[in-house]
Amino acid sequence: MTTHLITGVTGQDGILLARHLLARGERVVGTVRRGSPQRAAMAPYLDGVQVREHELTDPAGFAALLDAVRPERIYNLAAHTSVGSSWADPEGTRALNRDAVLAQLDALLDYRARSGIEPRYFQAASAEEHGHATDSPYAQAKIAATAAVGAAREEHGLFACVGVLHPHESPLRRAGFVVRKITRGAAEIATGAAHSLTLGNLEVTRDWAAAADHVQAMALMLAAAEPVDLVLASGVLHTLRDVLALAFEAAGLGEPEGYLAHDASLVRPSDTSVLAASPSDLARAEQVLGWRATTPLSQVIAEMVKADVARLETGLAESPAYLPNLRL
Repeated sequence: MTTHLITGVTGQDGILLARHLLARGERVVGTVRRGSPQRAAMAPYLDGVQVREHELTDPAGFAALLDAVRPERIYNLAAHTSVGSSWADPEGTRALNRDAVLAQLDALLDYRARSGIEPRYFQAASAEEHGHATDSPYAQAKIAATAAVGAAREEHGLFACVGVLHPHESPLRRAGFVVRKITRGAAEIATGAAHSLTLGNLEVTRDWAAAADHVQAMALMLAAAEPVDLVLASGVLHTLRDVLALAFEAAGLGEPEGYLAHDASLVRPSDTSVLAASPSDLARAEQVLGWRATTPLSQVIAEMVKADVARLETGLAESPAYLPNLRL
């Protein structure tokens, strides 16, 4: 039985990855921030996971965690995850998305020397590192972390790899992300809880896919014969306007235009209008892992809208908290 350590296990990807690994009979240990309200909210989704409190900015604590857990595979999914809000807290973004990764890599090299275990490390990178908005604190920190992973692999022989993640969604997506804002808004309008939805630029184009598909690729990357950096995407592009139409259709509503309000303040200081994976990136992931994203976005959005309607009915509209019948 392989021991897997997942930082940020109460996030969307952490939960889905943990459940995927548990279903294979693996041992899974996951970290949460001290005092995090998400620990209680997400506990029913994490039955079988050994949850440990850990601050990402605590290098000594991470080293001690490695010694206590003795993992063979480590997935760093904890991070500051919002490009837009990174402008308001650049120092905090760098501490979580850059400095913590550098400290983890150093700790893993020491852990390897002490334990005799050859750890395998996955760093969740972002497609935002390769767009036109690389001046954001978020992208800058992620770029530095990606470089550090490559150096640890090339200079020290650490099995370390980077998954460049294009946007990926599920009913567990938190409300601060625009796709969840749209599905929640459609659910609120459909149930009479709201009469409009305020958004920014609807022409932003992304490769939105299913988070459940992406986490399977993460596990495959650490099971591969050699460490390799890969781009994880579906190869299908949609605009936010497309996402909006899918959400309104899933909610049983008509055309969304009559319900929309525009707020220019929701547009990022800098952004990439179209962010797409190349055909060669997609082919490489399939060649190396035998993996490709298969879940259509329409299915993902429909599941998110259904979950948001259920949250409204149970008073959990702002939260991705536990729903007994939620399909993951």
